[in-house]
Amino acid sequence: MFYIAPPLFLIIAFVFSMLGMGGSQLYIPILFWLGMDFKTQAIPLGMLLNVVNSSTAAVTYARKKLINWQVAIPFGITMVGMAPVGTWLNVQLPVKPLLAFFALFTAAAAVLMLSGWKPKRGELSPRGRVILGLLAGSVLGLTAGLIGRGGGSFVVPLLYIAGLNAQEAAATSALVVTGSGLSSFLSHIATAAEPQWGIWMACVLAVFLGSQAGSRVMATRLQPKSVKLVFGIVLLGVAALIIMKDVILA
Repeated sequence: MFYIAPPLFLIIAFVFSMLGMGGSQLYIPILFWLGMDFKTQAIPLGMLLNVVNSSTAAVTYARKKLINWQVAIPFGITMVGMAPVGTWLNVQLPVKPLLAFFALFTAAAAVLMLSGWKPKRGELSPRGRVILGLLAGSVLGLTAGLIGRGGGSFVVPLLYIAGLNAQEAAATSALVVTGSGLSSFLSHIATAAEPQWGIWMACVLAVFLGSQAGSRVMATRLQPKSVKLVFGIVLLGVAALIIMKDVILA
């Protein structure tokens, strides 16, 4: 059954790299459904693929000068730093209501993008960009640790609502998600991973190729209106997946 994974992941990486999202919310359940052990194989490989996808896309976006570094750097640092706090709080706070809230937040952002609405704001000042990165990174890092996610599906709509355009939000998110995903992957690989190197390498190669293609298409060929359309459709799907898998069926 594992031969299905590489071509499927190539398609997922192609789409998610255009959105600045790693794709772990799909990689991990698919690997589990195909028969991998959830803790020792599906999660570590899923997080590795998440890092490969987002980092490959981030390199392309950096070359095209689409990343807002003044937001991305403080966002990434605080997100990685606050994730362990969220993990600690995981055992003390109810997670389902938080997941439901962020699913609705993601769905609302998707609807706003599909409707063509754009936040009314002036250009963020350098100080405003740093403050946005620090505050948003702290909140989403805490949340990512709390619910065990890389946070890409929340980073993108938040940056868009904060005033970044669709392409800039996706590109900046790709860099942020790389940091949070790498932190999560290293923690899993150090404790509970049992790699099956053949399938791991095949999946990594597929995600790398998909991410290269998707990020280049987004950076050079897609118009902002098209980016928002893809954004909206995929984020609605992600919101529905969170509600079904983590709220209703959990």
